Amino acid sequence: MLINPTVNEINNLFKIHHINEVITEIQRLSGTTAGCVYRLSTSLNKHYILKSDEPEQIHIAQQFLETYKNSSLLPEVLLTAQDHTYLIYSYIEGTTHFNRGLKKEWLTRLVKELFNTYVRSTDTKSWGRMEFSQRTWKEFNQISIHEAKMNIGSILTTDDYHLVQSKVDRLFLEEEEKFLLHGDTGVHNFVYNQNALIGVIDPSPMVGPILYDFLYAFSSSPDDINTETLFAAFELLEQVEMDKSRLIEEALVHLYCRIGLSNKHHPDDLPEYLKAWDGWKRLCEEL
Repeated sequence: MLINPTVNEINNLFKIHHINEVITEIQRLSGTTAGCVYRLSTSLNKHYILKSDEPEQIHIAQQFLETYKNSSLLPEVLLTAQDHTYLIYSYIEGTTHFNRGLKKEWLTRLVKELFNTYVRSTDTKSWGRMEFSQRTWKEFNQISIHEAKMNIGSILTTDDYHLVQSKVDRLFLEEEEKFLLHGDTGVHNFVYNQNALIGVIDPSPMVGPILYDFLYAFSSSPDDINTETLFAAFELLEQVEMDKSRLIEEALVHLYCRIGLSNKHHPDDLPEYLKAWDGWKRLCEEL
């Protein structure tokens, strides 16, 4: 991995790869547990991201970005190390998490400009995270809700967990259509500018149904977790067909997992999520 690279080292890399840019500044950003992320700045005030990580992580991130390089929301890959220990891609200027605008609007753009470009995976055996693949989509979801239960603790009841478990056991009996997914489509990985979505960063690629990335995005912020927002954006998904009752049940599973993540990482969001949870439980009871 490239750790604490110098300006000269980066400029030599650019020369080797015939990139006609001169880097003048390197700033280390927060990155993954094992990896490092740096922002590279040029004398003309252009910026790039250097991501250094374990070869498997870099390889699957490159695979995702190259597969969907025609999406206007994804950064452009400039170069990748032959040993897959780092890659450099374009920097998207903006903010994550905040100043998002209406969820219906940014979720609509996400559907049209990313999710509708998704292609089927050629992986015939594994499901879920590429580095921790499971034999079935059901197994992946069972692990997800078990991890969520650990994160949730006593905030929700054991009955809530069993309710979600029963949904997973019933909903994921059949094989789903399998696509190459971003895998971490939350507002922390969405770049906004002037209350509009302009970019999607930091893929954690996996294989599974498109609905996973869609519902992950929908539940990744506590605002507007309602059926009006959900149905309006869902209608625009070109490769997904599903009746609304099942969509509601799958949204409940995602919401449970999101409450676990919120309790662990963003406890300030919990009150809104717990209010949403009560509403979605009632919706499922009415189905």
